[in-house]
Amino acid sequence: MSKFDKQDYFKNRELSWLEFNERVLEEAREPENPLLERANFLGITQSNVDEFFMVRVASLNKMYSVNIETTDASGMTPKEQIDKINEKEQEMVTRRYTTYNRSIVPQLEKNNIKLITASETTEEQYKFIHRYFNDELYPVLTPLADDSSRPFPFISNNSLNIAVRLHETDNKKNRRFATVRIPDVFTRIIRLPYEENSFILLEDIIKEFIGTLFIGYKVSDAATYRVIRDMDLDVAEEDTSDLLREVQKQLKKREHGGVMRLEIESSMHNRLKSRLIETLDVDKKAVYEINGPIDLTFLKKLPGLIEGHPELRYSKFKPFVDPALANNKNFFTQIRKKDFFMHHPYDSFSSVVNFIGQAATDPNVLAIKMTLYRVSGKSPIINYLGLAAQHGKQVTVLVEVKARFDEENNVRWAKQLEKMGCHVIYGLVGLKTHCKIALVIRHDDDGIRRYIHLGTGNYNDVTANFYTDMGIITADGDIGIDASNLFNMLSGYSEPPYFHKLHISPKRIRSFIDKKIDNEIKSAKAGHKAVIKMKMNSLSDQKIIEHLYEASAAGVKIQLIIRGICCLKTDIPGVSDNIEVHSIVGRFLEHSRIYYFYNEGNEDVYLSSADMMTRNLNRRVELLFPALDDKIKHKIISIFGTMWDDNMKTRILQGDIFTHLDRRGHTRLDVQEYFVTEAEQKNQLLLDRQRAEKRNASTFIPMTHHDDSPRLPGSDKEE
Repeated sequence: MSKFDKQDYFKNRELSWLEFNERVLEEAREPENPLLERANFLGITQSNVDEFFMVRVASLNKMYSVNIETTDASGMTPKEQIDKINEKEQEMVTRRYTTYNRSIVPQLEKNNIKLITASETTEEQYKFIHRYFNDELYPVLTPLADDSSRPFPFISNNSLNIAVRLHETDNKKNRRFATVRIPDVFTRIIRLPYEENSFILLEDIIKEFIGTLFIGYKVSDAATYRVIRDMDLDVAEEDTSDLLREVQKQLKKREHGGVMRLEIESSMHNRLKSRLIETLDVDKKAVYEINGPIDLTFLKKLPGLIEGHPELRYSKFKPFVDPALANNKNFFTQIRKKDFFMHHPYDSFSSVVNFIGQAATDPNVLAIKMTLYRVSGKSPIINYLGLAAQHGKQVTVLVEVKARFDEENNVRWAKQLEKMGCHVIYGLVGLKTHCKIALVIRHDDDGIRRYIHLGTGNYNDVTANFYTDMGIITADGDIGIDASNLFNMLSGYSEPPYFHKLHISPKRIRSFIDKKIDNEIKSAKAGHKAVIKMKMNSLSDQKIIEHLYEASAAGVKIQLIIRGICCLKTDIPGVSDNIEVHSIVGRFLEHSRIYYFYNEGNEDVYLSSADMMTRNLNRRVELLFPALDDKIKHKIISIFGTMWDDNMKTRILQGDIFTHLDRRGHTRLDVQEYFVTEAEQKNQLLLDRQRAEKRNASTFIPMTHHDDSPRLPGSDKEE
């Protein structure tokens, strides 16, 4: 056992995640953020915690149900974790709804944006919601009685429902119970007429006229409730020869998972509350009384419904497109010259989409191989892959049908790709394929050449607009061979003895990272400079944390930028004195992964699809790849350095708690804002250059690309 293997040295994974969600909530409470973006952040905290209960809490409940009492690295049993989670989340619910009721709603009203109840409508608006109920809602609604002859209905995951207590008109003692599901075929936010930006929630309309559904009875109480169930997919791949069919079967089964959380309106009558708790068989600690509208995810859609008010949103910006990768250029000619680096969303994801698009129609392209983990609902990449197959190219696509909460979408795309003539594979038994790689095989004038895109994020053209990710497009020969070997491993029976430049999980990324950490420890012990810098979404793997503690104790300077879960603790004397941890939550979801090692001044830089989490290192096919081009390497180092200097969105880990950075005496630096401004300035410089070329058509002015692109005014940093 490692000398650093002590329970006091590790933060509980689940509580660390809840504290990350608290940092997201802080963005909703931040007055400097535009108001509609604050509302969106509040909605995100809700969807985050919903998924957390559907998966993580569900997993703990399964362990508890079979009497598992072993402890995690922090020394907590599954039951202790469940209780602590509910205790922390009760606090978070109070904070969320305080933010909603005392901050977001009043600020919206100050800007003439109203979320009102039926009692607050004008006479004309009331007539409108009455007609809407009668004409649209009434025919769809189904009241479900709850009595001895008609048992309590099944309440599906994440559905909004209204619990009703009623009695016969002439007999108040004869109490009855019923439930009404709020149909999700209607939009939840209803725009009211006669007043701009005035809205009412669907459940408020239904509650106002719910008595219409119970003729001969008097409704004495009607309150909204919602159930969150176990939605984790349990696919026993070794028991099935048809993974697609098994996933579809499990998708149907998981709708009936156990109840993880029950949310009820705080105004609900005690008898209704008791009946729900007993009938749904939910632990009282997992019952949440809500002071406001249940399920705040509707706030994510509200900004899109608001007319006007650009000042209440983040300003729009145009991502930069490297001129060498403009759609009118031959990508393959450009990539042969050098590698290209992209930092999304500041660099446009269209370059990646167009790389696949050109490959689809280029007569010299022979084959395309690609992994898809999450794609958008109307993915242009899917269309290009189908087009490539129609052009007679060999197209192989690995679709990860076990991508959590994208399973249904990915099953649909898998079937669609097969119909379009692509060969679809589903990866290795027992492992999710999480790596992001596209391989294009082309017959060039000098023979067969491979062109490869390697990324830290998904091939999703929608989320690429608000996830920060990084990617490299290269024609490096060794990486090309490695890419071919990787796809052969995924699609057939092939176990390459080694890879030239790519590092693959399971196992190999862990062993590589361990080796790089050991090298820095060796340098530090020899009295040389030793530095490790890592940026990732989450750090939870106990062995990696222990190794970082060992490096810190040896004198290695370690800088970590971690968006979410961090089970490592700082400020432990003799253990983590040399480790600093920052966390950034802002406009964009920080999703890129960077791994840097000083290596006696050689400064090795790698990007990866993998976080330092046990599942990524042991149970997924992941990819870690080097930045080979010196200018790309130094660009990534520069990006990390700029992020490290952020003093607006950064929280610093002190012990096991993230706290705001002390900004006093510092010039303001919001790193995401900085990179947006940088992209805008690069676009403007490029536009000025193009205009100058048109004015001086007779004079040749060389266009600068990636490695010698226009420099920003007042900046000495290479682009």
